Amino acid sequence: MAQKNAFGLIEIFGLAYILQAADAMGKAADVDVVGYENVASGYISVLAEGDVAACRAAVDAGVKAVEEMGGQVYSAVVIANPHPALRKITERYAIKQLLG
Repeated sequence: MAQKNAFGLIEIFGLAYILQAADAMGKAADVDVVGYENVASGYISVLAEGDVAACRAAVDAGVKAVEEMGGQVYSAVVIANPHPALRKITERYAIKQLLG
């Protein structure tokens, strides 16, 4: 995997949509799908990490996949060169943390 200097996130209402988005993200680019977070009341976000171009491609693919299913993306963002302190927040997304 290339340098991990960006985060890509998508937030959607519904588990089926977020799984479709995560699948598309992982297939579209050289990113690590880090994990997900059930934000509130059915809104779920997925986090991917990789280089900036890969995260942009992954987010675009995830958004497209959801829209093709008829879903609506609540928000999507790519954060290039995130501040190191963000790692404290994103660590809770990790699948290994969610599984215990």
